Amino acid sequence: MKAIVTAPGGLGALKRVDLPDPGRPAPGEIRVVLHGSSINYHDYGVASGKMPSDGRVLLADGAGVVEDVGAGVDEFKTGDHVVSCFFPDWQDGPPLSGGFSRVPGDGIDGFATEFAVRPATAFTHAPKGFGHAEAATITTAGLTAWRALVEVGKLKAGDTVLALGTGGVSIYALQIARAMGARVAITSSSDEKLERARALGAEFTVNYKRQPDWGKEVLEWTGGRGIDHVVEVGGPGTLAQSIQAVAIGGRITLIGVLTGISGDVPTAALMGKQAILSGIIVGSRRHQQDFVRALDTGILRPVIDRVFPLQQLADAFRYEESGAHFGKIGIEW
Repeated sequence: MKAIVTAPGGLGALKRVDLPDPGRPAPGEIRVVLHGSSINYHDYGVASGKMPSDGRVLLADGAGVVEDVGAGVDEFKTGDHVVSCFFPDWQDGPPLSGGFSRVPGDGIDGFATEFAVRPATAFTHAPKGFGHAEAATITTAGLTAWRALVEVGKLKAGDTVLALGTGGVSIYALQIARAMGARVAITSSSDEKLERARALGAEFTVNYKRQPDWGKEVLEWTGGRGIDHVVEVGGPGTLAQSIQAVAIGGRITLIGVLTGISGDVPTAALMGKQAILSGIIVGSRRHQQDFVRALDTGILRPVIDRVFPLQQLADAFRYEESGAHFGKIGIEW
């Protein structure tokens, strides 16, 4: 079967290889014909060599159709549309330790291939009516936003949400918040992207290049009360502004390190706000099942900027690298 794997040299060295067919599923497993994925900053780190891994089949997100079911599997049947789990071993309960050692496309082989045979518990049903690339967007980006706002944040109608930028997680956060009756502010360096965010329901937008003190701008939009939920994808370069924008007793969920992996934290300002600062990485299988149930009600459809064929995976990563995308970048085959 065909697959795309990493090789020393980064994006220009990604290889299309032939791998042995995984065969029939053992008891407790399912065989999935894969048709779609979406790319994330984490995938880019592996593919570009920032997280070295020679010969690894890429992509954490995978969606497709069940082709065969092993003995003892009752949850799925042949023909079901399914989507993978970012942490295949984290079924429910508190987060598991171990970092990314069991994450597809990083610690184990991912889904940039034609077939996968995995434990049934490494998948959930796909949302009803979603195409394969659409379904694949829920695995990492969608579930991260869902966990930040709903599972951890206990979002409710009337709350305020701040999303940073217009990448996959932030646009999902905007859509989830609006679907649940919250008010949303969002940042970007592009006025065109901010206009698109307003069309999706963002009530307040700010261009952080023109307004470097954007935390103050967002705070003023709330009448001085502050933001209830900040979805913080930037990291050390944006955290000070997020603290300025957050409400007293509000929550900042740190889910990204786009501006670096370490830096200064204005601890006095954070204490003064008595805000909750927590870090999360995606979510459990149970979180994903809850998210799928919500999506099955029709609350939103993913925003996919462009779709690339699998053989152009390196070009998809280069497009992500450019920062030109709005929402997710899909892969189909």
